[in-house]
Amino acid sequence: MKTALRGASFALAFVLASALYGCRSQESRVNPFDEDLRFLLDHAEVIVLGEDPAGARVAVVPQWQGRVVTSTTGGKDGISHGWINRELIAKGEIQPHINVFGGEDRFWMGPEGGQYAIFFRQGDPFDLEHWQTPAAIDTDPYAVVSQDARAVSFRHEVRLQNYSGTWFDVGIERTIRLLDAAQAAERLGVAAPPGVRAVAYESENRISNQGEQAWTRQGGLLSIWILGMFRHSDFSTVIVPFRQGPEQELGPIVNDSYFGKVPAERLAVGEGVLFFKADGRCRSKIGVSPARAKDVLGSYDPSRQLLTIVRYDLPEGARDYVNSMWALQEQPYGGDAINSYNDGPPAPGKPPLGPFYELETSSPAAVLGPGESMTHTNRTFHFRGDQQALDLIATKVLGVSLAEVGMPGSPPPDPGM
Repeated sequence: MKTALRGASFALAFVLASALYGCRSQESRVNPFDEDLRFLLDHAEVIVLGEDPAGARVAVVPQWQGRVVTSTTGGKDGISHGWINRELIAKGEIQPHINVFGGEDRFWMGPEGGQYAIFFRQGDPFDLEHWQTPAAIDTDPYAVVSQDARAVSFRHEVRLQNYSGTWFDVGIERTIRLLDAAQAAERLGVAAPPGVRAVAYESENRISNQGEQAWTRQGGLLSIWILGMFRHSDFSTVIVPFRQGPEQELGPIVNDSYFGKVPAERLAVGEGVLFFKADGRCRSKIGVSPARAKDVLGSYDPSRQLLTIVRYDLPEGARDYVNSMWALQEQPYGGDAINSYNDGPPAPGKPPLGPFYELETSSPAAVLGPGESMTHTNRTFHFRGDQQALDLIATKVLGVSLAEVGMPGSPPPDPGM
């Protein structure tokens, strides 16, 4: 049951969902940025972008594929936005299948599943036992090729084979840039109102065909896939604008069957916007096709006075996106342009990965001849301030008032956060 819930009725449905599905609170602790930075420095090299110790800052780790691990709007005492897997990092041991270090902008490539998968070997069943994240997007360090106070660039090379046996020689280039207020306003289309603190950065990601053979639909294609892992709260809501129109022309509005059907009380379809519960309580995932997606999505947490927006490259008219479903597929290029994941227990009595929630964006499938390349840029904006000020941004960029997604019963904001 998906209904056009709006305002208080939608918020009430989310509150009821916790009782209906027997979920328990897994509230994410809010750390100061400086505390997270000190922890990271104990275990890895960290490059911090931003000259103002009391202003916007971004922490990047080269050995984890040049990922943005976390950021803040307010220097060392400001809250840290990225989810960090402290337990795994402190162990210092490489895990089988995947190393979930965390981070709010990490580089991946697709497809994950299907006949062109790069996470499964040829002939293996599509199950967790045989699933393996390639080292190039999991444990390989990326080389720093340039660096200054506001940007850092990385390079890596890898040879991959997909499920169908096709080999790819891939060059990877990745640049992280901290954006100033003018750059952020230009890229987002709106400036932060007075009294709102902000941090904005972009990752520019490029893959190139370094082999002698063209990458073709028949042999399988790769894509750039950027995933952001963020700290959830009981009141976090993902907001996804979408293109309206008949299903016979644009297809379904949302794919909500990745981990079984998303409970109706946790996903609502409004007039041109989706709302998805991101409380870290129930494992679920949604996706929106390139025919339906817009070039922006976001989330709102009233308990932390935090609005997060992700804007990404969505090429006009591009329709071939790799399909990462774990099965041999009738439509291997019928995948999603954007996704959002809400972590939670994978089974009764089992612990969640985090918990956390994710905002994910993808490039189209990369049809590349030898020496050709594709670029996908992902921009992340965090804004902290009172709801009235944040509402000006949300209304302009996401097309929705925050009054429609605010959760009743939200705790008052902590002025020390």
